[in-house]
Amino acid sequence: MFRTALRNVLAHKARLLMTVLAVLLGVAFVSGTLVFTSTISDAYQHSSQKGYGDVDVAVEPDRTAGPADEPGAPDRLSQDLLEKTAAVPGAARVTGDVSGFAAVAGKDGKLLGDGFSSQGHNYYPGKDGKDSRYPMRDGRAPQKAGEVALDAKTADRAGFRVGDTVRLSVDGPVRKEKLTGVFTTDDGNTMAGGSLTLFDTATAQKLYAAPGRFDEIYVKAAPGTSQAQLKDRIDAMLPANTAKTTTGQQLADDQAKMIADGMSSMRTSLLVFAGIALFVGIFIIANTFTMLVAQRTKELALLRAVGASRRQVTRSVLIEAFVVGAVAAVAGLAAGIGIGAGLRSLMGATGQSIPDGPLVVSPGTVLVSLVVGIVVTVLAAWLPGRRAAKIPPVAAMNSVHATATTKSLVVRNTLGALVAAAGAALVLLATGMGDGGKAPMGAGAALLLIGVFILTPLLSRPLIAAVAPVLRVFGVSGKLARQNAVRNPRRTATTASALMIGLTLITGLTVIAGSVQKGIDKMATDSLKADYVVSMVNKSPLSPDVAKKIAGDPEVTASSPLRNSPSRVGGEIEYLTGVDGASIAELTSLDFTKGSFAGLAGDKAVVDSDTAKERGWHLGSRTKVTYEDGSRGTLTVSGIYRGNEMMRGILLDTGTLTPHVKDAADMQVMVKTAGGTSDAAKDALQKTLGDNPAVAVQDKQDVSDGIAQQINLLLNVLYGLLAMAVIVAVLGVVNTLAMSVFERSQEIGMLRAIGLDRRGIKRMVRLESLVISLFGGVLGIGLGVFFGWAGGRLIADSMGTYEMVLPWGRMALFLALAALVGVAAALWPARRAARLNMLAAIKAE
Repeated sequence: MFRTALRNVLAHKARLLMTVLAVLLGVAFVSGTLVFTSTISDAYQHSSQKGYGDVDVAVEPDRTAGPADEPGAPDRLSQDLLEKTAAVPGAARVTGDVSGFAAVAGKDGKLLGDGFSSQGHNYYPGKDGKDSRYPMRDGRAPQKAGEVALDAKTADRAGFRVGDTVRLSVDGPVRKEKLTGVFTTDDGNTMAGGSLTLFDTATAQKLYAAPGRFDEIYVKAAPGTSQAQLKDRIDAMLPANTAKTTTGQQLADDQAKMIADGMSSMRTSLLVFAGIALFVGIFIIANTFTMLVAQRTKELALLRAVGASRRQVTRSVLIEAFVVGAVAAVAGLAAGIGIGAGLRSLMGATGQSIPDGPLVVSPGTVLVSLVVGIVVTVLAAWLPGRRAAKIPPVAAMNSVHATATTKSLVVRNTLGALVAAAGAALVLLATGMGDGGKAPMGAGAALLLIGVFILTPLLSRPLIAAVAPVLRVFGVSGKLARQNAVRNPRRTATTASALMIGLTLITGLTVIAGSVQKGIDKMATDSLKADYVVSMVNKSPLSPDVAKKIAGDPEVTASSPLRNSPSRVGGEIEYLTGVDGASIAELTSLDFTKGSFAGLAGDKAVVDSDTAKERGWHLGSRTKVTYEDGSRGTLTVSGIYRGNEMMRGILLDTGTLTPHVKDAADMQVMVKTAGGTSDAAKDALQKTLGDNPAVAVQDKQDVSDGIAQQINLLLNVLYGLLAMAVIVAVLGVVNTLAMSVFERSQEIGMLRAIGLDRRGIKRMVRLESLVISLFGGVLGIGLGVFFGWAGGRLIADSMGTYEMVLPWGRMALFLALAALVGVAAALWPARRAARLNMLAAIKAE
């Protein structure tokens, strides 16, 4: 039986080609994901370890008693503590570090690199006048205010040379600094395309902390002193509840774990889509082996007649599947390694630099790829093999095609109806469960998808019959195409289901994305009266000077910052938001259920309805508050409004809040101008802020467009990942048609003999493919809309402005894509059918 199985694989190489390709693509997706993420993770981990090479012990503020921004939390580390740390026995070198955001503008005035990874640090020279973290390649280190050094990658990318003037921004206002040096670094953010700017220590402290204060202190151990020994000595010196220590090895391990966790999330997301592609591939494998078994029914019956048991027949089919899976898995692994290497090169070509490192192909990647390819193929072939073994030898030798019995169809349809009904009921139930409905909805969606798949043979007849009038236009070819499509409903259903799954996910995601965008547009329109919103490009805090400059612009009629500060309200940590009480009503359109912004000053505050409900507040309620500086006060609720994604929480006047804020900073500034929104008004505001590339001036449409761009980018990425499932589905259609043509060779020969020309044969196969693909497309789009509606109900619970939008244009495009898939998939099978030798086909069994 083993030799028989191998002979069958070699005898049907062409028919198994599409199955091999389907498994190959899925395995390549899996192995490529594992290779790529392992390579990136390994590169960043090695880079991180280099970054901590000169750090044996790190000292940082002790915030174990509460969050870093909780009122009364330990402040930054002092110069006195640094000097005491330097005096600890075994400490060879001590470095004080202070850091923050620093956006650098290129010579063209545009922001360099990704704003979220643009960092500024201090240069802390040791006794030799050098900071070992940042070796200078050109020039010298910054020594006073007005001087900076840039990392080599940023300087080379922008064309900066020592002596040039560099425009940069830390918290809003533009700074013009002289470039005194260019340095090299292994910093991961810089290697990933960000920028790193160095200031002298005094300037960095003024910008990011306070004079004489540091974020962290790094200590290098003297020869003969271990990290653990040095840590213990520093711990003994530190005052209680002020600072804590960590060894350099622990820092490197923590950084490596953080990188690994980040890569794990990416890996999981990619593997989900690889799983979808493999799941679609299961349909092709099952279809292929079902058709192969059907075509070899007499051969298998003969084996049974000469003594082969049912188990041996099933085993022979599984051996074939094992061989096919092994070949596809090995080829897929090789392709995946190439994909991993290609993705790394692509990142470098697009400017997304990553640290240097080898391509990582772990034993786990090899093992997972082989197991996935073989197991998926064998599992998919098990049911056809079992079905083949159950056919009685006499019945099989009398009929090449054993049709499904009425009983089996009734059982299948009943089971499908029950599963689909259970899935739909669970999805509908989940829509009313809020955040707790995510898991039930996922389970319900899976059940509904499985139920519809089971029911597709039943659904195929009425849906395909609906297009019969259109097919009649094509004469005999159209009529034959319709009959061929419904001749074997199970085969048609399996082929169409592969395409259905991909289009279901694509349509559902598109519906949700369009509806979220509509909700965001409505939110921006309904909640904002301001003409412009000013913020940092990376959403870091703005200097209060920005709000002052804007307020001083003669074209500005009203403006208000949003100034956040941590506090304790009623014994719990709560953020307070400071606004201009006199102007805020002109800048927002919040829906108040009680009270208003009127008279927002002194101890008055307005709160969102969720916070009021949670704390049991009502109009006139008074509550005690502990501000950021530790001082105490009382707030009186003067208004309750419906919160949204743009504004929620406790709002009070900046005149009340600012005196208690240690380092005042604004998340954004809302602006209303005399002439409303216009290009001229926007340009004037940008000039008021010094044409600063790190500061974004956005009107309501810009805010909406920015979010829409992010949504579209995410959607396009998801489309790209789901494209693999669609490609596998196309292979399924090609495979089914090609094997169907082989199976119907005699029938095609007879049609040619009675007058149907080659063009008519081609048209028949193409129309059959088109009908099957459109059937899958209609089911997929229909299910996608339902899932999009259901998912939207969960989103609507947390987003009051959510409004379902049906993307008719895109859905029409998806249906056209399904039709294109049908036409393209039929090209080779149709050509093959038309070229069959008429007499040889008639004589074929």
